[in-house]
Formats: sequence, structure tokens, C-alpha cells
Amino acid sequence: MAKKPSDAEKVQEFMTQLDHPLKSEMEAVRTIIKNASSKIAERIKWAAPSYYYKEDLVTFNPRNQSLVHLIFHHPAIEKISSPILEGDYVSRRMTYLHNMAEIETHKAEIERILNELISFIDE
Repeated sequence: MAKKPSDAEKVQEFMTQLDHPLKSEMEAVRTIIKNASSKIAERIKWAAPSYYYKEDLVTFNPRNQSLVHLIFHHPAIEKISSPILEGDYVSRRMTYLHNMAEIETHKAEIERILNELISFIDE
């Protein structure tokens, strides 16, 4: 009987098969998210890589081929102020990254947002 792939293995398979012009940039953001906290785990949700800690935190939206689109979808995201969080949707904010330079510039801010969300979950 074949071993069922883990959630992380499913994400790796998704990324291996992904045909996207900003695949390297998506991999860089994926690494930032995974390294932001050892509490964060990954899985496939909404047919894309998604990250959670007890509850959903952020998911890639790979449909747009001209940027890296992150959907932060935890209710506490409304309490976090950041220049990279866009929109006023209920319990959601978007982040759009266009190239590796922007990803590097916003690395610490992505980490801060994720760790702040985790702190809300742990309250």
C-alpha cells in the first residue's frame, strides 16, 4: 500500500508542477512564510499553497501571472496595520508583490504580520 503524501509533500508537488512566470518569486515568499515561525504549517487549500497555525493565515492566489498575490484570511488581519496589506474586506487583506526586489524589501514585514497573527491566535 502506497504511503499517502503529507500536506508539505503535496505543496512541494504543486510547486514542482506549477507553470508560473514568477515561480522563483513564489518560492522565495514560500520560504519567508515557512521560516517566519516554526508554528506555521503548509497545505493545499483553494487549489494553492496555504499556511496555517491552528487556523488559516495566508494563501497564495497563483492565478494572476504578473505578480505574487497573497490572501491573508484570518479575522485578526483587520487589527494589523501595514503598508503591504490592501483592501478592507471582512477578515481578509491582500498583498501584491511584483518582483524579487519587492519580496526582499517586504520580507521582514511579511514575517511581522504572520507573527502578529500567531500572537492573536495564542491569546
